Amino acid sequence: MSSERPTRGSEAFFGRRKGKTLRPAQADALSDLLPRLRLDPETASPDDLSELYTRAFGTYRLEIGFGGGEHLLHRAHAMPQTGFIGVEPFVNGLAKCVAALAAEPLDNVRLYDDDATRLLDWLPEASLDQVDLLYPDPWPKKKHWKRRFVSPVNLDRIARVLKPGGLFCFASDIDSYVNWTLLHTRNHKQFSWLATCADDWRLAYEGWPGTRYEAKALREGRVAAYLTFKRR
Repeated sequence: MSSERPTRGSEAFFGRRKGKTLRPAQADALSDLLPRLRLDPETASPDDLSELYTRAFGTYRLEIGFGGGEHLLHRAHAMPQTGFIGVEPFVNGLAKCVAALAAEPLDNVRLYDDDATRLLDWLPEASLDQVDLLYPDPWPKKKHWKRRFVSPVNLDRIARVLKPGGLFCFASDIDSYVNWTLLHTRNHKQFSWLATCADDWRLAYEGWPGTRYEAKALREGRVAAYLTFKRR
């Protein structure tokens, strides 16, 4: 991969930005705490991800579209020697996560509240050990498939920021998006699918806490797939 950052313009791969009125504690957390946790791609890109935190970590991990932060915060609590970056443009989900961090602070979490492609273009090359894309918006109508986050250009972005041997993890309960992701990653020269048997994609990731999206899928009778790709 070239060391140059992509020059393509960012696109919106998400839907609405805000839902119900925030609870006072959530609004206060957004106002008081988010400025201290928020990354700003308008500033100079860091030479090392340790510059984004108050201490250095052994590994670094990015979650794109963390919803209410259930998975992100679970992992951050369980892995204090990993620096986490979470991206979520939906204000209500972001507020839920920030309010949880206000109640129980963690020094290994940083957040971004806009288009993940801007952050991916800003992060240093080969700086992440893992990128998670868990239950992303499937954009089920064929005319909207171009808005799915998994695409050749975004796989380029993910490959650029992953270290060689780093992991890209994708989970979804939408068969067409699972097949779409397998097709695109199979055709991308920087990724290898690690599955060797059916359980490798049928079983959730080790330490998986579950998410509300997964719970909804199970209630509605859909089966999720958990795909793991390795950056060559």
